[in-house]
Amino acid sequence: MNNSLLPDMRLVKKYNTPVPRYTSYPTVPYWNGQVDITAWQQRLTKSFSASNTVNGISLYIHLPFCESLCTYCGCNKKITANHQVESAYLHALEKEWSLYLRLLGSTPVIRELHLGGGTPTFFSPENLGRLMEMLLEKSAIHPMHEFSVEGHPNNTTLAHLQVLYKYGFRRISYGVQDLDEKVQQAINRVQPFSNVQHGVQIAKKAGFTSVNFDLIYGLPLQTQQSIENTMRQVLQLKPERIAFYSYAHIPWKSRGQRLFDESHLPAAGEKLQLYLTGRQMLLAGGYTDIGMDHFALAGDALHTAYLNGRLHRNFMGYTTSHTEMLIGLGVSAISDCGIGYAQNEKQLQDYYRQVNSGQLAIKKGYLLNREDIALRQYILDIICKGRTQFAEDDLPLLNKYCFNHLEALAADGLVQYNQTGAAVTEAGHYFLRNICRAFDVTAERNSLQSNIFSKAI
Repeated sequence: MNNSLLPDMRLVKKYNTPVPRYTSYPTVPYWNGQVDITAWQQRLTKSFSASNTVNGISLYIHLPFCESLCTYCGCNKKITANHQVESAYLHALEKEWSLYLRLLGSTPVIRELHLGGGTPTFFSPENLGRLMEMLLEKSAIHPMHEFSVEGHPNNTTLAHLQVLYKYGFRRISYGVQDLDEKVQQAINRVQPFSNVQHGVQIAKKAGFTSVNFDLIYGLPLQTQQSIENTMRQVLQLKPERIAFYSYAHIPWKSRGQRLFDESHLPAAGEKLQLYLTGRQMLLAGGYTDIGMDHFALAGDALHTAYLNGRLHRNFMGYTTSHTEMLIGLGVSAISDCGIGYAQNEKQLQDYYRQVNSGQLAIKKGYLLNREDIALRQYILDIICKGRTQFAEDDLPLLNKYCFNHLEALAADGLVQYNQTGAAVTEAGHYFLRNICRAFDVTAERNSLQSNIFSKAI
């Protein structure tokens, strides 16, 4: 990518509209209120049979508890200082996993496993060990497995990491967000640089080979100077991967964000400058921009996959493994069997009620048809490779719904396309979400409130 090419501010204003992040297609707001559980289970077992012996499967475990509320966060979480909740939740996870094991019928081969949250390191090292014993007792581990965990720099200990290392974990992601004290106070996530540095040190001491930092631009009170200072400190620690996300201000969905003084939030132009400043510093520091919001050092597996055109993306983010199915366990967790999605109950008590009654805790989902699968692949190609090729059978659909959007994007210099395929230009790299929207036929056919998604910039 030509690093000197900066986005046209006219286009930034034009395309700074509410757009999905495309962690799935169709995106979650378009899923059915109810999903045919029998049909979902049939699709799940079909996908399992195809994937398990070849690539293995992926597991995502949602651990929702946090001791304090980070007001920027839009994730599903439960705020409590009562650690007695750990046992009840682990018991429910065990019941849910048993339901899936019974449904799958044979030993699953775990290729990917991710502990997300919430704050997974809210759980004690002993209980994380208990969780892993439960998950792996009746499973096999793929020889090319990748196990990862999200950690909070303030509460992750060497004991946590040593337990997880024992079970095959080699990657950890720390939620850093920003290292400026005023910004941290504004978002109620105060974590000194020394805590973050300690988190990296203990990860390396435990044997972890890859550390990721989650950073956010567009937070309240962020300035050019504060983002520069944050990046300088981040570059001192040199994590192998960095996710540099746009802050999604959705106070209508995330109550904690209503505590912000919106006058402290940077405007779209200022927010973009924060991103450009941070991005330029990361590039100068040796990182490669591998796609939507993500950067990696040379030698990291994600960087290698990017160079080889093998990047994949699922609900866990960018990944080097392309399994045919992802099983999500825990409150609000999402499963993806390649030909269908299912999301668990979002409320903890509803989740407990379902699994304790011997039922999968599925609240809603979506069963994909051939058209959905084709469009999803085009979107994945754009996000992961920056280009895609069109199947001849899809041309009538693309002509009807997509090419008019691609034509407008091409007129602004963001894509090049013809009847055989489309490619993102250098300028278009900043507008990946908008380019993906060109292939969102579901959104084209169905209207939702425009503010249900965060803005692209």
